[in-house]
Amino acid sequence: MFKKQFTAIILAVLMIAALGNAEEIGGINMPESLKTGQTTLMLNGAGVRTKLFFDIYVGGLYLKEKSQDSKAIIEADEPMAIRLHIVSSMLTSKKMEKATREGFAKATGGNIEPIKVQIDEFCSVFKKEIKEDDSYDLIYVPGKGVEVYINGEYASVTEGLAFKKALFGIYLSDKPAQKSLKKAMLGE
Repeated sequence: MFKKQFTAIILAVLMIAALGNAEEIGGINMPESLKTGQTTLMLNGAGVRTKLFFDIYVGGLYLKEKSQDSKAIIEADEPMAIRLHIVSSMLTSKKMEKATREGFAKATGGNIEPIKVQIDEFCSVFKKEIKEDDSYDLIYVPGKGVEVYINGEYASVTEGLAFKKALFGIYLSDKPAQKSLKKAMLGE
């Protein structure tokens, strides 16, 4: 009897500890941290991307140190990440690619030509069918580029600091994908 109670208590403590390591946003538990190489990135902020009153995905920004300075984050040549957790079955691969390309155009003020090849390369990760509950980790590694992991599995890397700036600009620039998501990612 005592052994069963002890086991139940240990399991309960472990479950509570596991829940303490995540922040619930839009019904999704966003981890408090992501690890890239030897660097641990902390959740800076997270929010929900909506379209026509529907929740599409939860987006989280991960940095080495918390910051609300969007320009500094975009310009920084240091490890950082964005996690996109899909919460809608209405988001198709085609829609995601189109929205991403539009985001690059906005983030660069329409000047995508210098990074056109990288954008095409990056958008190839959306060729695979997107399903509800998929997660995309977009991790910038200085000197290497933006690594993409889909559901924890490595998918691609796109090189270049200019590309990274444009990608993070989709969410954090003066013309973000969604202003409320930008504010949430900045922890405001």
